[in-house]
Amino acid sequence: MCDYSLMEFPNRLAVDGEVLVVHRFRSGSLGLASQEDCEQALAKSCQQRKFWQSLKDILLPPELPPTPAVCIPPGARLVLHDVPREVQKKLGIRIDEEVTFLQTSAVENRHRDAIRFRTGHVMSLQELTVGQRVLVVDLGNSAEEEPNSSTNLKTIPAAAGPWR
Repeated sequence: MCDYSLMEFPNRLAVDGEVLVVHRFRSGSLGLASQEDCEQALAKSCQQRKFWQSLKDILLPPELPPTPAVCIPPGARLVLHDVPREVQKKLGIRIDEEVTFLQTSAVENRHRDAIRFRTGHVMSLQELTVGQRVLVVDLGNSAEEEPNSSTNLKTIPAAAGPWR
C-alpha cells in the first residue's frame, strides 16, 4: 500500500477518481501524493517575503509540513499519464496507459510498490518521473494482487529504465 520508505510521513488511502502525482519525498524515495497537496506546499514555499525574512529563510530554512503520501491497495486500477516517449517505444505502450498497482515483494526494507502494464511488464514506482500524473480509476480488490512467487512477470531493471 505505502512503501516502507514513506512510513515516516503522514499518509492516507487514495480515493476513486483522484488525480495523484509522482512526488519525491524528503527521504529521497518516490511515491504518490495528491496534486493539491503538492501545489499547496509549492505555494507556501513561494510566498512573498520581506528582505530580512527571505535572508533568514535562506540561512535557516523553515520546516515545511511534510506532504502526505497517498497509499494505493494492490489490485487498484490506475491510468498513468505522460509516459516518456522512449518508454512507450520500449514497452509498446501509449502516452496514457491503464496499469494495475501491485506489490512485488513482502520483504521488509525494500521498495515494493510497482505497476503492471497491459503488456505484462512490471515497473517499480521508483522508476517513474517526478510530476507524472496518475488517475485512480478503481481501488479494486486488494487480495488478488498480493506478492506471489509463482507469478511470471517481466521486470525492467532500475538501471535499464530511461525514467530519470
